[in-house]
Amino acid sequence: MLDYEFTRSFLLDLAVVVMDHVDSLNRMDAECGDGDFGVGMQVGFTSVQRAVLESKNNDIGSLLKTAGQQILSSVGGASGPLFGTFFIEAGKGATGKSEIDVADLAGMFRNSLERIRQRGGAEVGDKTLVDALEPAVRALRRAADSRVDLLQALEMAAEAAKTGAGSTKNLIAAHGKARYLGEQTLGHEDPGARVVRLIFETLLNHCKTHNALG
Repeated sequence: MLDYEFTRSFLLDLAVVVMDHVDSLNRMDAECGDGDFGVGMQVGFTSVQRAVLESKNNDIGSLLKTAGQQILSSVGGASGPLFGTFFIEAGKGATGKSEIDVADLAGMFRNSLERIRQRGGAEVGDKTLVDALEPAVRALRRAADSRVDLLQALEMAAEAAKTGAGSTKNLIAAHGKARYLGEQTLGHEDPGARVVRLIFETLLNHCKTHNALG
């Protein structure tokens, strides 16, 4: 089980990880967009960091929704609504809970995926964050159905997100401003998919550290 304090410290870790990747995310975005995606993520996760530090309840869902609302209100363009939705919808699946398990995670991130699809209309193969998120969600669902332990489930999800993000190098963008560049987007990884990869890898690494300390 993951508890409230784990989730809180994970979000703080994630904010640091994303900020460490600002330059690389900007470079990736410059290859297929405006080149400011990393800056937007930095602004958003700085707001997340501040809000999480001020949070004093024991509700995982409320904490995740707060994180999403911070991103939604501080990040411009399409990335604010998409990543804001990611955390808000995941939070809705954990409302009132002080602990969550693999099945909860699978349901929470499925909520995120479904709402992001509704908002943006993207599917796997369109070169968006969905290319990393959908495989991770499927991996968590398989893990829950197989009743594997939490660490193994997160390893499966992180690997799936990594593979999905990497696959965007071989795709032509079908959404956002990048779609106007057509075949010029081939050979470049989608920065939104990279952030989804970072989310699941940070969740896995935080779990490993938590187990080691525990």
